[in-house]
Amino acid sequence: MIRKQLYIKPHQDVLLKKKAKASGLTEAELIRRAIETHLKTNFELHKYPLAWETEKQFILSRIRPGKQAQKRGWSRDELYDR
Repeated sequence: MIRKQLYIKPHQDVLLKKKAKASGLTEAELIRRAIETHLKTNFELHKYPLAWETEKQFILSRIRPGKQAQKRGWSRDELYDR
C-alpha cells in the first residue's frame, strides 16, 4: 500500500469516526472503500459517452413541443371521482 495524508473537515472526522465504530471497520478502510466506489462510479458514467449522447437525443426528441400524438380523453379531476 501507498501512504497518503489528507485533510478533512471537522464534521467529516466526526462522521467518519461514527461510521467506523458502527461498522467495525477502520477509518482508513472506509476511506479506501469510498475512493474505490467513487472512482468506479465516475468511470462507468463516462465509459460509453456515445451511448449517453444517443439516449440524451432520444429524451430531447420526446419532450419537444408538438410531438404529442393526441390529447388524453380524461382529466385529473375525473380520476379522483372514482
